Amino acid sequence: MEHSENVSGMYEAVSMPRTGKDSIFIPGRKSSSRSSSVVQPQDDKDEAGIRIQKKRSFNREKELASGKAVRKTKSLSSQFLVNIDELFNNVAGSFDEKGSIPSRASSNGLGFSTPLAGSVLPLDDISDASRLQIPRQKDSATRQSWSAHEKDQDSCGWRKTHSKPTLPIYLKFEDVKYKVVTKGGKSSDEKHILHGITGSVDPGEVLALMGPSGGGKTTLLNLLSGKVKTNSGRITYNDQPYAKTLKHRIGFVLQDDIVFPHLTVKETLTYAALLRLPNTLTRQQKKERVMDIISELDLERCQNTIIGGALVRGISGGERKRVCIGNEILLNPSLLFLDEPTSGLDSTTALRILQMLQNTAEAGKTVVTTIHQPSSRLFSMFDKLVLLGKGNSLYFGKASEAMLYFSSIGCSPLEAMNPAEFLIDLANGNISNKSVPSELEDKYSPGRQNFENEEGKPSPGEVHEYLVGAYEERVANLEKMKLLSPVRIDSVSEMQRRENSREWGANWWQQFSILFRRGLKERRHEYLSGLRITQVISTAVILGLLWWHSDASSPKKLQDQAGLLFFISVFWGFLPLFTAIFTFPQERAMLVKERSVDMYRLSAYFVARNTSDLPLDLILPILFMLIVYFMAGLKPSFAAFSLTMLTVFLSILASQGLGMTIGAALMDVKKATTLASITLMTFMLSGGFFIQEFPSFISWARHISFNYHTYRLLLKIQYSCSNSNYEEGPCNSPFIRGLKLNRSGMELGAMVAMCIGYRLLAYIFLRRMKLRTLT
Repeated sequence: MEHSENVSGMYEAVSMPRTGKDSIFIPGRKSSSRSSSVVQPQDDKDEAGIRIQKKRSFNREKELASGKAVRKTKSLSSQFLVNIDELFNNVAGSFDEKGSIPSRASSNGLGFSTPLAGSVLPLDDISDASRLQIPRQKDSATRQSWSAHEKDQDSCGWRKTHSKPTLPIYLKFEDVKYKVVTKGGKSSDEKHILHGITGSVDPGEVLALMGPSGGGKTTLLNLLSGKVKTNSGRITYNDQPYAKTLKHRIGFVLQDDIVFPHLTVKETLTYAALLRLPNTLTRQQKKERVMDIISELDLERCQNTIIGGALVRGISGGERKRVCIGNEILLNPSLLFLDEPTSGLDSTTALRILQMLQNTAEAGKTVVTTIHQPSSRLFSMFDKLVLLGKGNSLYFGKASEAMLYFSSIGCSPLEAMNPAEFLIDLANGNISNKSVPSELEDKYSPGRQNFENEEGKPSPGEVHEYLVGAYEERVANLEKMKLLSPVRIDSVSEMQRRENSREWGANWWQQFSILFRRGLKERRHEYLSGLRITQVISTAVILGLLWWHSDASSPKKLQDQAGLLFFISVFWGFLPLFTAIFTFPQERAMLVKERSVDMYRLSAYFVARNTSDLPLDLILPILFMLIVYFMAGLKPSFAAFSLTMLTVFLSILASQGLGMTIGAALMDVKKATTLASITLMTFMLSGGFFIQEFPSFISWARHISFNYHTYRLLLKIQYSCSNSNYEEGPCNSPFIRGLKLNRSGMELGAMVAMCIGYRLLAYIFLRRMKLRTLT
């Protein structure tokens, strides 16, 4: 321990019950946002207790219950709060008997653990500490001033984004089990993912779900958030089971960032705010909330930069993760779940994310996050920890006491290491460079029946069984007893009852308008990309060159020109169809994510998705027809050109509807592409150009082919005899007379029916899609 010059001048105190053990535990140094806990000894029935301030506490404004001051001392490896008066009054006899204080086996402040679990603190150092007495007349104003100053530094204006009261939610889960049925051949097996997990987390706390890959962290997170239904066990929110009304109280940040790559940071958050924030707020208030979030998440520098993706360069990974978190904290949720928010980020960016989560918890929220293998700095920032291994709970409790617990069951590091690395090694059954519990050492010593390797160490499976058994014996039953105590919360106010009901952030028309604008901004890059424009223009120029100034003066030339019209019907059936196939499979993750939180109605999304494509669908076909129509020398009249454009536009709408239907029905790109290829080939062959007389049993195929109806309408427009006064015109050729083009009304009605019918089918398939399947 260092002398008084290393002592900081912070004065903080709240009451904390003692453990009742005749020992003093000096924990490792924590980060500046919280203070460590001290276990104060007691003599017989003495009711005097030590007082400690825990900054991360939800009730951080609790007043000092006693006039005794607390002094916070700090050394290179630890910092702790000691009430000097009570320390010497209560443990004078203990020091005479033992003369030492056991130190903690870990030092979270330095980020490593040491095997020196039995190291002692000499009495000389205690004598030095006695000179650090703080005058009792130090008023509370100094403490409050310091606390306010430090809170301002930590939160950086966080309070302005949380002006709305937060309903505190106490999350409890007891004996949670989950299994899935795997089908292999004719038989099906059950695979158990979780085996009776128990724990709890209160408002103002950050709970970390830690463990190796495949340990069940994400599954447990999905169960706690209500995205997946549990097979067995009990999960409660303020002692109540999950209900759909909790959707607006829960925020969930997925491991994979699901965002639109071509929208900017500000646009992404603005659209989310306009759709999700209560309808009682004005549009300007919602935009102000967005700017508050951008400021708090330190995204001002990149607010006008597109988010980007795998093929589009945009913001960094840490900034993208903060955007996803901002999407969820817009609504000021009471419960915030995050699935590995630090994956793929450097240590500094990960630390910034965790500090932001600390600030979120300090605002009265309950934060639960999975994390794979955090650094020592990140590990020291968690309040509670659930350590999972093969679906079993190996530890639940305070994160700062995890090392002490495993030391108590005989598992301690033999060299300096990150506490998180130590815990992950134990969860994997790896006890290299760690002390072996005496029970296992005796059981698996050389010469024993269970000895399995030359090193005389148990296998990972046996280590796992030992850890599970130790937890069940020492901790599990105690934690289950704690869960029996009821949650004490105030009566729900009228505002909270109103917010618990299902309310949309915008009415149907507003949802449609917002989604329409968002769709235009996002898909304009796809529709008007350089490759797509080059494809269309190149095809148009080639067609114009091949059919340069063609005419229908002879039957042969007439058939050549009819071939051009058939290709136009095929091209503008093929291109939109294979573009539309990817619509819902690619947007499925985003659709499920937004619909799961009631962000908008499905009907508003579907109509906006279709109508936002219409302006983009018109640009390239008009450009295409302007090139082909006049280069090929088709009928030179404005009416004919306009009707040709209308026919091509109907073909685009029909083929798009078919592509959406196939994509929505299968939701798999490979399967949808295969089915679309077969369907389009059938429509093309039955389009009326390759074959005129169909067998009676398959003649129905041409009536459902949009190529067939488009081709006939184009022929009708080009070779109509309504204004012709000569007998030798194209309309009187045997080829045109054989097609019987006098029934154009039927073709037009069929095309309109396809445009509407295919979209209705697509909407029905989307309604049947399960929204809770995204994990």
